[in-house]
Amino acid sequence: MPAPRNATSAAADAAVTGAEGGDDARGERARPGGRTARVRADVLAAVEAELAEHGYDGLTVDAVAARSGVHRTTVYRRWRTVDGLLVDLLAMGADDSWIPADTGTLEGDLVELNREIHASLTIRPSLTTAVIAASFRAPEAANALHGFWKDRYERSAIVITRAIDRGEIPADTDAHRVLLTATAPLFHQLTLLRQDLSEADADRYARDAARAAKAGILRAP
Repeated sequence: MPAPRNATSAAADAAVTGAEGGDDARGERARPGGRTARVRADVLAAVEAELAEHGYDGLTVDAVAARSGVHRTTVYRRWRTVDGLLVDLLAMGADDSWIPADTGTLEGDLVELNREIHASLTIRPSLTTAVIAASFRAPEAANALHGFWKDRYERSAIVITRAIDRGEIPADTDAHRVLLTATAPLFHQLTLLRQDLSEADADRYARDAARAAKAGILRAP
């Protein structure tokens, strides 16, 4: 359940899959050769970089255009506003094929999940903070961020499904409660308190959640 994925990588994937034609930010058909996808990749990579360096208040369409090398008229036409850029950045993050690792045990799966989150929050903390801050300032960004995390939690639920199928935990275990128990301390410590949290601590929270699930503490209401 990593935080919003690096736009450069996600957008590059989209450029490849759109090589025979795809949709731009407004659903328009791409030109042959995937030009629309490449423009989107360049622009969203610039949005990510600008957010990480300057935060939401410092993000402007003109700065994104200059950084991406895409003409400002094109950026304004396709995304219109800063909020439009943010929404598409989050949409790009949800367009990937990410699924949680399958280690063969619930504890192992949750440890791997927490390590991904830990890496995301420690390698790019300013970007994550900026995106969250933007969600409090723009309704469109708030909706997009909600959609991103809803998607990530839904995908991560397979970790609990696999554990139930293996007979590790009760069949009525609440997947969302398990995931929150494992992952919430990372966001609280690293994003809210802005204090250090080691990978070993992240592993410990994952193991705590796995033990609670096995003990039947995290059953559905």
